[in-house]
Amino acid sequence: MNKITELFNIKYPIVQGGMIWVSGWKLASAVSNAGGLGLIGAGSMYPDVLREHIQKCKKATDKPFGVNVPMLYPDIEEIMNIIVEEEVKIVFTSAGNPKTWTSFLKEQGITVVHVVSSVKFALKAEAAGVDAVVCEGFEAGGHNGREETTTFTLIPMVREQVKIPVIAAGGIGTGRGMLAAMTLGANGVQIGSRFAATIESSAHDNFKKTIVDVKDGDTHLTLKELAPVRLVKNRFYERVQELYQNNPSIEDIKELLGRARAKKGMFEGDLDEGELEIGQIAGLIHEIKSAGDVIADIMKEFNEVKLELNSL
Repeated sequence: MNKITELFNIKYPIVQGGMIWVSGWKLASAVSNAGGLGLIGAGSMYPDVLREHIQKCKKATDKPFGVNVPMLYPDIEEIMNIIVEEEVKIVFTSAGNPKTWTSFLKEQGITVVHVVSSVKFALKAEAAGVDAVVCEGFEAGGHNGREETTTFTLIPMVREQVKIPVIAAGGIGTGRGMLAAMTLGANGVQIGSRFAATIESSAHDNFKKTIVDVKDGDTHLTLKELAPVRLVKNRFYERVQELYQNNPSIEDIKELLGRARAKKGMFEGDLDEGELEIGQIAGLIHEIKSAGDVIADIMKEFNEVKLELNSL
């Protein structure tokens, strides 16, 4: 048994990223039913909407699934209470101090995983008592670490320092990538972008098509003054770059960003003025398929490449 499959009681050490506007109950249950760990992305849900997704996910799968909670959330207390009331067994926390909620969740018998972007934060998460860490490299989509450490260097550095299981994230979407991450010391992988471009993803079809069309160099990490985010280079991205030419204040940047920019792009399909968050791995995503097929493909390639390497 692998440490991650054992921790979550799943078949394969594959976790689906709990992405905003993308990871609803349909995607989470499909990933869990296929042998991975599905996550509902609470970051774009009002409390009552999250409750509804948890309840629907329970009906759609009898396998383990979890909820991803960005701790910048305004209704965080209500969200955590719903998670406890609905008897969710696994919670991934991100964008905040793991100390704040870990002991509360652990007291409820919940497995807690925290997302980090550096060795320093991995050690803090371990000290806070989490069960595992997701180490997310610079290649990842969505919100990202300011350090710009790549997955290839982050994983072995964290592995050297912590005793808890390590899940690699950022730039992984194939069996080959999964094997590479595990060779570097990860016990499992978290995959976001590849699952964003699936049939069950709640992303808008325009956004899914964009993911398939993205080539290397078509995304860029920006908005570091607020929270670093990797975006597709569309008209909104160009406006951000134009603003940077004028040495803007944080208030100027916030004003341009406005409200619900990510919803506009990823959920409503506005490819010009929306915020389109996706990882560098999008250059390897060539078609939209079911989450189950994605997992089957990843495991097939993982096992084939492992055999190839054994022959070396």
